[in-house]
Amino acid sequence: MEFTIIEYEPSYALQTVKMWRESKEQAIGHSDIHPIEDHLYFLNNILVQDNKVYLAIDTSGEQVVGILACNANWVNQLYIHIDYQGKGIGKELLNLAKQQSDDTLFLYTFVVNKKAQQFYERNGFRIVGRGSINEEQLDDIKYEWNKPR
Repeated sequence: MEFTIIEYEPSYALQTVKMWRESKEQAIGHSDIHPIEDHLYFLNNILVQDNKVYLAIDTSGEQVVGILACNANWVNQLYIHIDYQGKGIGKELLNLAKQQSDDTLFLYTFVVNKKAQQFYERNGFRIVGRGSINEEQLDDIKYEWNKPR
């Protein structure tokens, strides 16, 4: 499978949100608390304001297989299509966030999402905090990555 990374284009919005919601549901075990229309609005009007948003596209079928939203210090969203996990897409997107960072990145992941924890720890992130201040009201973990000196 070959994929390419592009800057977010609104023409992919619905496909992106559907992939994102399915991936998140698999990761945390319950459906998104927002209607899909709200999620589309969030992607197109809020997330893009303070983040660079990238999509991974399967070049064989023009299918969205991943999303990354990041800024200089935060990975705010990173989701990979459930059928495309473990194929290097997440790592490539995460490396893009690292390259564009101010040498330090933070992110949160849910405690129930063991796959994400293993992924981030394999990619140089370390736990720096715990909490549950999120709209899902689930325990989460705060991670930090620092560029090697």
